[in-house]
Amino acid sequence: MNADADSTRQSLLKAAYEEIHRYGFQAASLNAILDRTGVTKGALYHHFSSKLQLGYAVLDEHIAVELESLWFEPMQQPGHPIEVLMAAIKQLGDHYECEEITLGCPLNNLAQEMSAIDDGFRQRVDTLYQRWQSSIESLLTRGQQQGSVNTSIDAADTAFFILASLEGCMSMAKNAQSHDELMRCGKGLMNYLNSLRA
Repeated sequence: MNADADSTRQSLLKAAYEEIHRYGFQAASLNAILDRTGVTKGALYHHFSSKLQLGYAVLDEHIAVELESLWFEPMQQPGHPIEVLMAAIKQLGDHYECEEITLGCPLNNLAQEMSAIDDGFRQRVDTLYQRWQSSIESLLTRGQQQGSVNTSIDAADTAFFILASLEGCMSMAKNAQSHDELMRCGKGLMNYLNSLRA
């Protein structure tokens, strides 16, 4: 793919992500995406054969990449695992505050909207959730091996609970249209994480 074609593709993905994040996949308007990018409908269909394929690409090539920089890479940092986890949660919260926290987590939004009606979406969301959960589990396991995380906890179950809590916090803040609600939930989560220290 040449540079111009790649630039066009990335422009379409960014605009589609913004449209889907604000309105949901089903209500997202291809015409609005085209207006925002100045790309022709023919060019859009050159890159994505359908709206569904565009939606899949937003998950695979935009949301997944965003999670890589916001979560998976920070989780590789050295230091006390609980501190690393807290820093990653704070970074995630800061990022979505800038992206209008009241729109919610884009991954969770798609899980809620699309998983029951399209298996392609469900599988892609599940893959990202599994990787997200695994990254937390690995960090907790490392802490247990180092003696800094309580060995009485089950790392897999705890990672599942932490991820569910994170996404629940985002959903409740979105529903309340309140950043204060996110901070309230986040405070409780941080207290729980502190309780995991050895």
